[in-house]
Amino acid sequence: MLKKIIAGLALLSLAACGNGAASGGGGAAADKKTIRIAYQAFPSGDLIVKNQGLLEKALPDYQITWTKFDSGASINTAFVAKSIDIAAIGSSPVARGLSAPLNIPYQVAFVLDVAGDNEALVARNGSGITDVAGLKGKKVATSFASTSHYSLLAALDKAGVAEKDVNIVDLEPQDIQAAWQRGDLDAAYTWLPTLAEIKKTGKVLISSRQLATAGKPTLDLGVVTTAFIEAHPEAVDAWRKVEAQALDLIASDPDAAAKAIGTELNLSPAEAKDQISQGVFLKPADLASDEWLGTEGKVGKLADNLVSAAEFLKNQQKIDAVPSLADVQKAVYVKGLPGVLG
Repeated sequence: MLKKIIAGLALLSLAACGNGAASGGGGAAADKKTIRIAYQAFPSGDLIVKNQGLLEKALPDYQITWTKFDSGASINTAFVAKSIDIAAIGSSPVARGLSAPLNIPYQVAFVLDVAGDNEALVARNGSGITDVAGLKGKKVATSFASTSHYSLLAALDKAGVAEKDVNIVDLEPQDIQAAWQRGDLDAAYTWLPTLAEIKKTGKVLISSRQLATAGKPTLDLGVVTTAFIEAHPEAVDAWRKVEAQALDLIASDPDAAAKAIGTELNLSPAEAKDQISQGVFLKPADLASDEWLGTEGKVGKLADNLVSAAEFLKNQQKIDAVPSLADVQKAVYVKGLPGVLG
């Protein structure tokens, strides 16, 4: 994994320079404070924030850039390269990022969604695969170091199938879709919107919603570098507020939410609304509960979830060591909760 990260550092450094040149522009804009945001193309309130320019409206004195990433692994690489400040990233790559050898200095500051039927393991029609046990000897794609990769390993473990007995290949979502269309894959574990495409010619074997009830929940999180939190706490508060605003819109006006998200994903409002319905979106007030982020007085169970994910990854020999619960609790940003979300 380290080789993969190191190989990407130079490219990310160049990309960061390119983003800066494109967004800084010169003149007054060059003097603005900057926020570099990494986003992913899956249905979430984060896409509403982007589409409606909510953060730009809340922070007119900041120059804000949005860069699309295909997976949590590439986002972790960008964090290592110090080319982003805030990101939408899955809980499994966050557990990796907080563990050795990465030990990335970032903090979880928001829960974008809880994975439900929006991530799933699909077997191709005609593959002869009827259950997870049938994956032995088959070619299965997922995005390494993502929540889907974590869930695939959890599904195999639950079914008593050894990882070595499955030909697991590392592909980003758009590459999974292309390989699927070519007939190169027997199965894949991925997320929306790619999931919707491969389901058209496949059968769902297990979803992340089912794995969550079996004790292996995954989430999409909002993560901020510790350096950015210390330098710009007021900007982090503004970001949390607009993300909470987006969650409110999903709950109160799903049609408006679907229109914004659909625009970002090149989907019709009806398609976007259907995909949104497959995820689990918390209410802003829930974020400060014991179950999730918690408060300054008591960090929530999200920290326990991340430690549990790290323990599973360590058992799968994907990380070198599991961080202590105390260290992970320090990596959950709860300052100002719950009031800051109002």
